[in-house]
Amino acid sequence: MQIETVGVVGCGLMGHGIAQIAAQGGYKVIVSEADQGALDKGLSRIEKSLAKLAEKLVEKGKKSAEDAEADAAAAFGRISGTLDRADLADCDLICEAIVENLEVKNELFRELGASVKESCIFATNTSSFPVAEMAAASGRPSRFVGLHFFNPVQLMRLVEVVHTDETDEEVFAAARAFGEACGKTAVSCKDTPGFVVNRLLVPYMVQALEMLDRGDASKEDIDAAMQLGCGHPMGPITLTDYVGLDTTLFILQGWAERYPDEPAFGVPAILERYVAEGKLGRKVGEGFYDWNADKKA
Repeated sequence: MQIETVGVVGCGLMGHGIAQIAAQGGYKVIVSEADQGALDKGLSRIEKSLAKLAEKLVEKGKKSAEDAEADAAAAFGRISGTLDRADLADCDLICEAIVENLEVKNELFRELGASVKESCIFATNTSSFPVAEMAAASGRPSRFVGLHFFNPVQLMRLVEVVHTDETDEEVFAAARAFGEACGKTAVSCKDTPGFVVNRLLVPYMVQALEMLDRGDASKEDIDAAMQLGCGHPMGPITLTDYVGLDTTLFILQGWAERYPDEPAFGVPAILERYVAEGKLGRKVGEGFYDWNADKKA
């Protein structure tokens, strides 16, 4: 099952990274966006990211300036942008990286299922929704997988390759091979809430927030304990600020609604309070920590 042309729907935070690593993996890439401004911004981010990567390779002595620049130009040359989804009709694999809204994703896959070639593999980059529901919406459940990349896509070395009960084995193998060709370590998992990483990570973050809310320890001590005691690169409270408090709340509320009997999916009251106050984390400058403190100093 040969994949040569890859479609990426969405050129935002995740989509531009997926498009970049696919192009670096040697694939022809067609990026679809809803408007020209978003498309131009995404393509510009890719070009700058490739240039930065080339500079680092030269600094580390891994490539000459000429070779690094040539490789970056070649990768960028394999990417084209479009505002017309009809241009995705002949893609061998299409990965969506649009807004984390199940209705919007389902509508996209209904449209793609009715318009692209029969052999195309569909993939979703969702981190929280059941892959099987989007697979059903596409009308092609046997040719549907999850390809959950991590932010920033260019640097994070993992991709979770998710199969449903109806995913064809050859389709799954081809999707996994694609992830590996993009330079990632691919792990296989079933279509369960949060897959592997978020299923373990989010409840861990919940327990840290509950501990903070009870006053068991300060946020600084909770973070230091997990950094120094477990070797984590950052503590769970800081991590929540990086992920976004609203994003974390959105994931938890969705899981709690779908799986009301699962105690690990409880929604911390402190998280709801902070989000209601507009404290959404690092992206707005304030969450559990004040990220503007350095700017004020």
